[in-house]
Amino acid sequence: MDPAFWRGRRVLVSGHTGFKGAWLSLWLQRLGARVYGYALAPATEPSLFELAGVASGMQSHIADVRDLPRLAQELRAIEPDVVLHLAAQALVLESYRDPVATYATNVMGTVHLLEAARAVAGLRAIVVVTSDKCYENREWSWPYRENDPLGGHDPYASSKACAELVTSAYRNAFADPAGERTGVASARAGNVVGGGDWAADRLLPDLVRAFTARRRAAIRNPEAIRPWQHVLEPLGAYLHLAERLAGDPARCARAWNFGPDPIDTRTVRWVADRVAALWGDGAAWEQDPGSRPHEARSLRLDCSLAAAELGWRPSLGLEEALAWTVEWYRAAAADPARAAAITCAQIDAYMERIRT
Repeated sequence: MDPAFWRGRRVLVSGHTGFKGAWLSLWLQRLGARVYGYALAPATEPSLFELAGVASGMQSHIADVRDLPRLAQELRAIEPDVVLHLAAQALVLESYRDPVATYATNVMGTVHLLEAARAVAGLRAIVVVTSDKCYENREWSWPYRENDPLGGHDPYASSKACAELVTSAYRNAFADPAGERTGVASARAGNVVGGGDWAADRLLPDLVRAFTARRRAAIRNPEAIRPWQHVLEPLGAYLHLAERLAGDPARCARAWNFGPDPIDTRTVRWVADRVAALWGDGAAWEQDPGSRPHEARSLRLDCSLAAAELGWRPSLGLEEALAWTVEWYRAAAADPARAAAITCAQIDAYMERIRT
């Protein structure tokens, strides 16, 4: 990552009020970028966006990506150099409860973003963030590559596969014949962990809520296998990809996997046991006996393309990622006013790690 690339650059982050968006917005602020956000109000209480005062260092627009005229107006006014599109309905179980809103946000929201971006002169790079769940999951034991078929059993996974198709269509249909004036790429990351996530029906927030209340956490699918990574890993990948897109769009405008080392593709049980041990104080969990909608049992990512073509590799192992996460929640619980300082300290530590 080249800090000089970001210094003074106009960057739009859609979904900046969410968990990943708040981390990314703080990181860009520390890099000296001129950061603009476009998203709905935070979906949780508390939220990292509000607790860490993310809005104080950027221009924040509270609005809906499903509102194309408003989105187009804001992009024309901002004239961003880089767009990082994270706005989404990001929860599998919520997609069962409200599939229409999930498709409207994840599919048409992506259409609106890419359509509005077409009118922005000087836009260098667009990174559309989708999900590792965009693949047609066949429950096999080897990892998915970028050229494997897209699909999805549930509305969330399906909507992310659709967003990939939308991104590919816009990239191909509206490319500059001379070599793509604006680089458009998509990024498929694994299951992220990190402080400041309070979403419902997500493993780490569920564990933290239960352990804080001194009760057993209820786990839906303890034997499910997922590619776990700290939130800073994919965010750093998005920034790295945007830099490369701006400099070489013809080579880098495509879909990319950004996941952990294979050893960090672990079961939910393993992660829950490790977090309980790190938390201490008798923290424990049990399997939720209730019936739940279908979720994939096994999911792995092959990130060899990003290593070979972008020089990107994960830097933070899962053991350390979980330790950083527990440290964040413990520190924020002791003094909520320190949320911004804790988050920025971990960003700085990660940046130092990838520099060496």
